[in-house]
Amino acid sequence: MAFFSNIRRFHRHNVYTLRSSPLSELSGALGDLGTLLPLMITLAVNGSISLSTTLVFSGFYNLVTGIVFGIPLPVQPMKAIAAAAIASHTSLRETMAAGSVTSIVVLVLSVTGLLQWVTRVIPVPVIKGIQFGAGLSLIISAGTSLLRPLVWFLPWPLDNRIWALLAFLSLIATQRLPRFPYALIVFLVGIILAFVILTTDHLGHGQHYALPWFRFWSPYTVIPNWSPDAIGMGIAQLPLTTLNSVIAASALAYDLLPNLPNPSVTELGISVALMNLLGCWFGAMPVCHGAGGLAAQYRFGARSGASIILLGLFKIVLGLVLGESLLGLIQAFPKSLLGIMVIAAGLELAKVGQSLNHGATDLWESSIEPSGRVHRRVSDEERLERWTVMLVTTAGILAFKNDAVGFLAGLACHGAYKIAEWIERKRRNDEMRPLLNT
Repeated sequence: MAFFSNIRRFHRHNVYTLRSSPLSELSGALGDLGTLLPLMITLAVNGSISLSTTLVFSGFYNLVTGIVFGIPLPVQPMKAIAAAAIASHTSLRETMAAGSVTSIVVLVLSVTGLLQWVTRVIPVPVIKGIQFGAGLSLIISAGTSLLRPLVWFLPWPLDNRIWALLAFLSLIATQRLPRFPYALIVFLVGIILAFVILTTDHLGHGQHYALPWFRFWSPYTVIPNWSPDAIGMGIAQLPLTTLNSVIAASALAYDLLPNLPNPSVTELGISVALMNLLGCWFGAMPVCHGAGGLAAQYRFGARSGASIILLGLFKIVLGLVLGESLLGLIQAFPKSLLGIMVIAAGLELAKVGQSLNHGATDLWESSIEPSGRVHRRVSDEERLERWTVMLVTTAGILAFKNDAVGFLAGLACHGAYKIAEWIERKRRNDEMRPLLNT
C-alpha cells in the first residue's frame, strides 16, 4: 500500500511542479546530456549498441523511473562497460552480456538484503568522498576529452573555445537563478549549430553525415555472448554501479530532495538490474542510475519526476521515428557546449561535500524536540577526521580512476582512526582502573 501511496503522491508532485515551472523541468531533463551523448554516440558508431533501440528502451526507463520514484533520477550509460567497449571495439553481443553480468550480481545483492547491509556499515564520509570524487572526475573528464582538444577559433568556428567560454560565462551569470532554463537554451543552440555544421563543413574533419530523416524502429533480438572479456567488463563495472549509481545516488537524493520519499539502495539496485536484464536482449546500451546525473538534472532546474518523464517521451519518439538517422546530428553537437554542461554537473555533485560536518545523515540523533531529531555536536578533532576520510576516498578515485580503490582507501583511513580511538580509550581505562579500585 505504501508503494501505491507514494506513486499517487509523486503524481501530484510531478503535475504540480510541471505546471508551476515547465521550463525548469524541461531544462533539467536535458542536464545529463554531457554524460549521455559522447558515450552513446561512440558506442553506436562502433556497433557496440543499437542507437534506435537504446533511445526507445532508455526512454521507457525514464518514463517508468519518473512515475515510480518521482524525482529526476537519471538513466545514464554504465561508464566502465562503455569505456572498455569503446577501447576494444567490443561487439554488440558482448556489450549486452557485460551489462547482464553486472545486473545479475546487483539483483542478487539487492533481493538478499546484502546491498542494504553494506550501505549501513559504510561510513558517511566515505560515501561523501565517492560523490565528491565523482564530481571532480566529471570536471576533469570534461576538460581533457571535450574542451582541451578544441581550438580558439579557426578552422572550426562553430565549435571552439570561444563557444565554451560564452557557455561558461552564461553558466556563472545564472548561478543565482536555479530555475533559469540554462540546459534547454544550450541544447537548442547546440542543435542549431549541429544542423549548420552538417549542412556546411561536415564537422570539419572530412566526415559526411546525412541529416535526420524518417527511419522507423525495427526491433530485433540479440543473444548475449558471455565471453571471458564480457564477464570481465561486467565485473569491472560492479564497484561503480553499487557505489556511485546505487549507494551514492540514494544518499544524494536525500540531500537534494529531503521532503520527498527517497529511493532506497534496494529499490535502486533492483531498478538497475531490471532495466538491463530487459534491454540486453534487444541491443540497448547498458544503463544505470547515477549521482552525477541526478546532480546535473537538479542543477539545471529539475525538481520532480516530470522532467525525466518528458525526456523519456522525447527519446521514445526519436527512437521510433528517426532511429539510426540521428547519428550524424548528435555527433555534430558541439563539444564546447557539452563540456560546460559536464563541468556544471560535476560542480553540483562535488558541492554535496559541504554537508559532511553539518547536515550529514549520521549527525542527526533522535530527541524529544518537536522535529523528532537534533543535530549532534561535532568536535574539531572529529571534523578533521571526517574531512580526511572524505579526501582520502576522493584522492584514491582521482589518482587511480577507480571507485573501488577510493572506496577501499577511505575505509582503511576510517578504520585507522577507529583503531587509534580504541587504543586511546583502552589506555585511559587502564589509567583510571587503579583509581577506581582504591
